[in-house]
Amino acid sequence: MPTIKKRSLTDQVYEKLRSNIITLKLPLGSRLNVNELQQSLGVSCTPIREAINRLQLEGLVTYENNVGARVLTMDTHDVEEIQQLAMTLHCAAIRLAMNYESHDILAAELEKYLDDYKRAKTIQSTVMSVNHFVGTFYHHCGNRRLDSSMISIQGQQLLLRYIYAINKDSKKNPADFEKMIIEVRNSDADAVCRALQTNADASMPVLLSYVQKSGGKA
Repeated sequence: MPTIKKRSLTDQVYEKLRSNIITLKLPLGSRLNVNELQQSLGVSCTPIREAINRLQLEGLVTYENNVGARVLTMDTHDVEEIQQLAMTLHCAAIRLAMNYESHDILAAELEKYLDDYKRAKTIQSTVMSVNHFVGTFYHHCGNRRLDSSMISIQGQQLLLRYIYAINKDSKKNPADFEKMIIEVRNSDADAVCRALQTNADASMPVLLSYVQKSGGKA
């Protein structure tokens, strides 16, 4: 019988705060007041502080002396850096996964998440289907350190995907993901990376416009 893992209180607070940041329920730049969070979440300060520390490691929260913890702010340079680093890690995972795993297995799993993407009715389900699609390469890359490196900026990338998805000028574009699956079956890792880069490039004008208009804050 499989073991059922219980989530700690810190895990629950972390997941709640992380979700609220990624979906902009906690706007960019907003202050995280421990006392206020204690009242709203009904927990002691210890799991809140531990959760905030984890969010700092993920880059979703910053801390300044005499100011305290705040949700991150972003400018255009931040967006460019996050996307550049993410693409570097994505392409490393793609190449390793295609060397390590059967291409038919990869393609079949990617097709499942592409179908989820096409059928997604909410912003959250759209964003998570893309996250799972790209995450397939990490799950099959055979390199736990690479997977851990992606986790360190995954929250920031999810936030950017959410910002893109809520923008009125955004639209679903399954063609790039379909192209990636075709190239996985063709055993062409470079072409898979190019298709993913095309998808990322298409989102950049929306993301840059958002941070410019908001001044890095939601």
